[in-house]
Amino acid sequence: MVKFLSAYSETHFMTLKIFVDTEFTDFIEPKLISIGLAAVSGEEFYAELPFSIRECSEFVRETVIPMLGKTLHGACTEDELAIRIFDWLKLVRYRDEDVEICFDYQTDWDLFRTALRNNVPSWCKPKLIADGINELLRFDYHEKTGLPEHHALHDAQANRYAFREKTRKP
Repeated sequence: MVKFLSAYSETHFMTLKIFVDTEFTDFIEPKLISIGLAAVSGEEFYAELPFSIRECSEFVRETVIPMLGKTLHGACTEDELAIRIFDWLKLVRYRDEDVEICFDYQTDWDLFRTALRNNVPSWCKPKLIADGINELLRFDYHEKTGLPEHHALHDAQANRYAFREKTRKP
């Protein structure tokens, strides 16, 4: 699924931030199940991969799997996923500027890289943003929207909503 809400303004002053979240089989040997990307400019991307339920933790079986399969055109193969993500990134990128891929958990970045077959474009810069997420705002996002946690796109949207850039003191 791809969503485009608005064009990225020519008068922007900051690097485009894209928030990534993933759902995966377990914490020991994580394998990607789904990925969500939410750009500050409004565009969104979501996809699901085939997986083995035997490799999933009990939590994933009970919480994540029941939310899968509800997005039209969300399912794809690993090869299709790499192409879809790369094409989407090219579409949302403003001119030839870098984009920041924002993640709150290292495994999200690792699985994003894996989804792109370790061929992350040089203009995609990783940014760990865990300390910039306001947990009260993230909770508020899920409460206000009614969108459940532990769905890759919903969590990427919540992080986009709850992120506050840390300002440096002079």
